[in-house]
Amino acid sequence: MTQNMETDPFNVSMRKFLKQVGVTSQQAIEKAVADAGLKGQGRLTVRAVITAERAGLHHVVEGDIDLG
Repeated sequence: MTQNMETDPFNVSMRKFLKQVGVTSQQAIEKAVADAGLKGQGRLTVRAVITAERAGLHHVVEGDIDLG
């Protein structure tokens, strides 16, 4: 019997991790922008790096955030 994505332990664990990454990253970016007084000042270039040495993973996501 196969498990669906809702009950597969790998997918559940990965979703939990990615949720933590998203929430904590947003909080960190918001604090950094506030501390630097950048709100309303153009765009902020950001980069996120996910690594998993055992799996040989090095994933980079880059983008801009509108500080409007």
